[in-house]
Amino acid sequence: MARLRIPGWLDLFIVSLFAVIAVATVLPVRGSGATLFDHLTTAAVCLLFFLHGAKLSPQNAINSITRWRFQLLVLGFTFVLFPVIGLLLHPVRSSLLTPTLYAGVLFLCVLPSTVQSSIAFTSIARGNVGLAISSASVSNVLGVVITPLLSALLLGSEVKITFGSVVRIVLQLLVPFLIGQLVHRRIGGWLAAHKPVVNIVDRGSVLLVVYTAFSAGVVEGLWHIVAPPRLAAVVVISVAVLAVVLGITFLLGRLLSMPREDRIVLVFAGSKKSLASGLPMATLLFPSATVGMIILPVMIYHLIQLITCAVLARVWSRTFVEEPAGAVRV
Repeated sequence: MARLRIPGWLDLFIVSLFAVIAVATVLPVRGSGATLFDHLTTAAVCLLFFLHGAKLSPQNAINSITRWRFQLLVLGFTFVLFPVIGLLLHPVRSSLLTPTLYAGVLFLCVLPSTVQSSIAFTSIARGNVGLAISSASVSNVLGVVITPLLSALLLGSEVKITFGSVVRIVLQLLVPFLIGQLVHRRIGGWLAAHKPVVNIVDRGSVLLVVYTAFSAGVVEGLWHIVAPPRLAAVVVISVAVLAVVLGITFLLGRLLSMPREDRIVLVFAGSKKSLASGLPMATLLFPSATVGMIILPVMIYHLIQLITCAVLARVWSRTFVEEPAGAVRV
């Protein structure tokens, strides 16, 4: 009997995301169950960032961070180019999107880069994994502060920035990461030998947050508000934004004569947006009545970037050629 084979670009996680959205649509969690899931997602996100901190060697992080020009390039794409693109999309706010969906697009544009998938795709494409780890980690650590500030600046009344919400973001994301760094020597080796543990927590926490957030959106009538043409517009905008950023990162890496392995990091870390960081931030920064619609563009972009970057990583891994010495390290 022939086995069902899933295409390379369509992994189990992407299938699970669609399944969770379907379950949340049919069986949204409500009342006391929603409160329980809120606590579960908070615990899962804290555990995820603790494991990311514990897995990352402080020495490797310090060594890669000393390449500050490269780090600034990635941060420039993540926190400058993306927000500029988001602002340039303002004319479609009323014609193609609703104001809340456009707020979701702007929120997507101020999120930090991904950690897990940037590292994974860099490894598949035979890029500089150490540099990918540091770039993604720096982006996420700084994003704890930069993302709320940019959200307040660009979204104004759409987002509720309070001292308490910023403190909760720091406590959920940054503090567990720093605690993980402190215990790296004790458990870092074990985590490196048991990578599925981090993967399960990574993907499980995202699925929990997606289910909880979409349940709240469904209860508030999310799918009655978002008509199919609006949903299609978000997909088209996400594809266009990703294509622009991928093109710019790729061309800039060549113009700067970077080594191939560094160009790969620039492309992946500079073009990706973190679902794991973005979802808990959204639940703390936006009213529960709108959070489902706010994270919709984040979800769609995340799916598109995973599929696109998976294809790119596999293509680059097959066309790998050792480059001669002499490339400029930024």
